[in-house]
Amino acid sequence: MQNLALVALFSPLFSALILGAFAFNAKKNILGYLAFLLVACSAVASVILLYNGVHFSFELGTWISLVGVNFGFKIDSITLIMMCVVGIVASFVHLYSIFYMEHDEGFNRYFSYLGLFVFSMMFLIMSDNFLGLFIGWEGVGLCSWLLIGFWYHNEKYTFAANEAFIMNRIADLALLLGIFLIYMEFNTLKYDEFFTLLSLGHEDDSILILIAILLFVGAMGKSAQFPFHTWLADAMAGPTPVSALIHAATMVTAGVYLVIRAGELYLQVPEVGYFIATLGAFVAFFAASMAMVAKDLKRIIAYSTLSQLGYMFVAAGLGAYAIALFHLATHAFFKSLLFLGAGNVMHAMNDKLDIGKMGGLYKNMKFSAILMVVGSLALAGIYPFAGFFSKDLILGFSFISHHHGIFLILLISAFMTAFYSFRLLMLVFFTPKRHEEHPHEASKIALLAMSPLALLAIIAGFFEHDFMEFVSRNLAIIDGQNFLVVILASIAALLGICLAVIAYWRNWFKPSLSKTRLYKILFNEYYIPNLYHKYIVEKYAILCEFLRRGDREILDALVNSIVYFLKTFARVISVRKDFSLVLRISILAFVCLFSLALAV
Repeated sequence: MQNLALVALFSPLFSALILGAFAFNAKKNILGYLAFLLVACSAVASVILLYNGVHFSFELGTWISLVGVNFGFKIDSITLIMMCVVGIVASFVHLYSIFYMEHDEGFNRYFSYLGLFVFSMMFLIMSDNFLGLFIGWEGVGLCSWLLIGFWYHNEKYTFAANEAFIMNRIADLALLLGIFLIYMEFNTLKYDEFFTLLSLGHEDDSILILIAILLFVGAMGKSAQFPFHTWLADAMAGPTPVSALIHAATMVTAGVYLVIRAGELYLQVPEVGYFIATLGAFVAFFAASMAMVAKDLKRIIAYSTLSQLGYMFVAAGLGAYAIALFHLATHAFFKSLLFLGAGNVMHAMNDKLDIGKMGGLYKNMKFSAILMVVGSLALAGIYPFAGFFSKDLILGFSFISHHHGIFLILLISAFMTAFYSFRLLMLVFFTPKRHEEHPHEASKIALLAMSPLALLAIIAGFFEHDFMEFVSRNLAIIDGQNFLVVILASIAALLGICLAVIAYWRNWFKPSLSKTRLYKILFNEYYIPNLYHKYIVEKYAILCEFLRRGDREILDALVNSIVYFLKTFARVISVRKDFSLVLRISILAFVCLFSLALAV
């Protein structure tokens, strides 16, 4: 079983290394298939481990002996679920990418980055200590930067990559401080040892609160929670399969995983947990409201990811970690399906993204339309699709745990989710044609890659009881089922779907709507990116310019003065024999200039 775990961990790394060796060679399709097979090996090994229900730990050697950290890995129910989600989604994203990147000159380089991305995520989730988690955490951050800015000749794309990278570095500082504090207080970084010591009690609750807050700030950055949310929508600059991987299985799910993994800590500090749940409910509504009016195809799906992450954090914040993990798993399948479907639409529309300039694509793209309808039904939470089971558990638990305010916000968000999901479908596929393109269906490889994800988006919810039984060894099982909540959530979703279908079929929303104040606020993302640019980016640019000019006009001027003095002094003593007075004056001047330079 340890060998299978090693296969699951290192197969994506082998893919990255092999493809990296050919990164700047001519594109070869066979390399894409090789990358797919290696990542598929990781997925198969993960599924076998899951099927056998194994739980074990192993080490590959000493890492940092000073702090007692080894290259150790922990295989339990949480790890296995995450390994399967990452492996399965990554495999189909690799297969789909063979179609999507077939004409790109960076084909080999792209697959090398993709393999490293998957390896980093696997290292993150399999590690048995916080330091190993942090290494994988930084690895996915690096790979996201490489992939979001993959087409680096475009300045807009490189800006989006830098934005994601820098925002995550800010939050990662808090995570690193939290890890330092854990070691200072508990003298260990291993999960099991930390949680054992935690169960014995700690004399200072304020330290636990601080650790919990610092870890969560790190999770906020990686999972793009407010106010670190702006990078997620801008990250759509990368290739669409990358968006599918980031939003479904890697990067943004790491933050949720961290809170679930550190669940025993958050149970000790319920006030921090409640804050997490409150922020999650806010983000669920906040992101859904922006998706209601957005016109960019990929940004709408990105906002839906942000909203669903809010649902996951609500469950995790309230202590329902098993429910949060279940929604993470089901969401991965239908969200990757939606992004890959968006890739098909972009391919057919020559990379155009404005859904207001599409329409009528069902005629030429029936299979893609059906697959995206499946993904949208799952996202909206319609029975029997996967989202119905997992999202309703979160709504149900928030209701029966008497957090009625959070429940109401999530219920309204569920209505909005159904509305914007079918708004997208109507404007893209089922309303009259509003473009001059000649769309065509995606290749068989793309549809083949999407079909298993569609199947999982349909049936994954039926494994709810098996899932809960499996994770019960590591997570407390909390019943979130409530018949009244199921009825209310289903009504909200159906109302949202019906309103979107009827409104856009009959063209109820006139162009004048875009002139209203509310529409402008939502369309401009509450003007938060503008505020960030005006009060942070511009001010930081002014500071940088001040430092640049200081460096050039003060430091450089001093250094140049010393050089000029030495040259002049050398010239004087070369023509004068009696230069004792000149020498004394010159040495004094040199010492003064040099001291001033050092002081500056």
